[in-house]
Amino acid sequence: MSKRKGQVAQDRKMKWWREARFGLFIHWGLYAAPAGSWDGKEIPGIGEWIQSRAKIPVGRYERLAETFNPAKFDAKAWVKLAKDAGMKYLCITSKHHDGFAIYKSEASPYNIVDATPYKKDPVAALARECKKAGIKLCFYYSQKQDWHHPDGSGNTWDYNPDKQDFNRYMREKALPQVREILTQYGPIGMIWYDTPQNLSRAQTKRFVDQVYDVQPTCIVNGRAGHGIGDYRSMGDNAIPPGRVEGDWETPATLNDTWGFKTNDHNWKPAKGLIQRLVDIVGKGGNYLLNVGPTAEGMIPKPSVSRLLEVGKWMKVNGEAIYGAAAGPSPQELAWGSMTSKKGKLYLNVVDWPGKSLRIYGLKNRIKKATLLASPKLTVGVAQSTFDEVGLNVLDLTLPGRAPDKHVSVIRLDVVGTPEMDQSLVQQGDGRILLDAFHAGIKPPGRAVSGRFGAVEGWIGKSTSVSWDVHVAEPGTYDVVVVTQTDHDGRWDTGSRVKVSVGRQSTTGTLMKQATKTNLGSDSYRLDVESRLGRIEIKWPGSHKVTIRAEKIGKAKGLGIRLRGIQLIPR
Repeated sequence: MSKRKGQVAQDRKMKWWREARFGLFIHWGLYAAPAGSWDGKEIPGIGEWIQSRAKIPVGRYERLAETFNPAKFDAKAWVKLAKDAGMKYLCITSKHHDGFAIYKSEASPYNIVDATPYKKDPVAALARECKKAGIKLCFYYSQKQDWHHPDGSGNTWDYNPDKQDFNRYMREKALPQVREILTQYGPIGMIWYDTPQNLSRAQTKRFVDQVYDVQPTCIVNGRAGHGIGDYRSMGDNAIPPGRVEGDWETPATLNDTWGFKTNDHNWKPAKGLIQRLVDIVGKGGNYLLNVGPTAEGMIPKPSVSRLLEVGKWMKVNGEAIYGAAAGPSPQELAWGSMTSKKGKLYLNVVDWPGKSLRIYGLKNRIKKATLLASPKLTVGVAQSTFDEVGLNVLDLTLPGRAPDKHVSVIRLDVVGTPEMDQSLVQQGDGRILLDAFHAGIKPPGRAVSGRFGAVEGWIGKSTSVSWDVHVAEPGTYDVVVVTQTDHDGRWDTGSRVKVSVGRQSTTGTLMKQATKTNLGSDSYRLDVESRLGRIEIKWPGSHKVTIRAEKIGKAKGLGIRLRGIQLIPR
């Protein structure tokens, strides 16, 4: 098969997934019964890891199955929720790390039909309802970790890893179970593998080939291992800081856990969920949003209410999501994000700018502008060129109030496929936002741009970070340096930095003057804002902005974790 034919076949295989953009993840198993507590103590961490975190012996943990009876489970209600939320696929944990199968398995009696008083296969019911509703059924399967099986990985409190035979586990349980979920429930959209750990390439290939051999059109996610799979899976809750080429997906939680925990009430608001959705699609990815049902089989009410709120938004604005590609802007935008289709550019406005919105760098001629939530309202369009900086200018005249309380979508009907200047440019409201994703780092190799959108490993004064940016509006700017905490909220104090634009510069010590959650991180890291002083940019055109360290505080070994620089017009 030629490369061209192979790509055509791959595009055909991925078509439904690229069209869907939004799916429902379901983490459900025995871990829903303890719901975060064991022996009267709350166990830190995510709910589905309770057996590992509390080092619960297999003999005690498996007894949870004796009373696991989800009598309130309603497959029709679960699938209807996914559809009402605007989701196009549903992925459920067929077997998580604890080794318990939530479906009828012949390969292991440790499953919901044979080991519990429930005695029914909920996955069979989900398969029937998904088929009726036109939702793609997909399965999560933990291929490497199995804390119940003597030869599975992860359980070091019951079993000696040096005496385990993982290949035997693959032959006897893992591969047969993957075959089961691919043969018992009709066409499957995707197999979602997880935590490949130290799988060899040959072992990974066996897991992937098992899928392709049974259902050749079934997609395999990017956590199979060794870069094998049909698309890239980002870290949990991690949204990349810029546009990413190729197919990718962000799996994410509605609160802080995946499996149900009674005391986790840190629910993300509906607006935040929609904001993440448009951000992810605007960078070219899919959003797989999780719920953790209770041991009774109920999806928590806070999850339901938020998903229904997202669904209301999708009914009005779904055309900006379904089948949409990444937006053409090379950088993150102060007001929101862009998604695109041939002949259409969608401006997904999170922070309504008032009566006008200016955008630099759009190359297409605009035929019409429409507010999806209020199509009868007029949006004025004016296009011009700014010859001094070589940029096209788009000015939109808007209603004074946002037409949607969450995210308002402006559809621009354009000539051709949306295109923008790929250089970094000043925002239309005058701010200059420079993120680590687009930074140049010297010398290369010491400090690096990490996966959470920050320059990490900056512990030496020889490092400099810089950007080339087009400035349209010269003037005086407040300089804000944005850094990042680590996963545990730690942040090194005492660093002194110098920010310069040409010969103009300002110097100051980084201090925690303001913190906020970064939607694109893993939900635990915080952005820390430090105001340094002011700097003047005297003329329009291309300028180099550079930050260097004069002193680095590294008591905790973190150094400077730079998220970026903001220049705010006075």
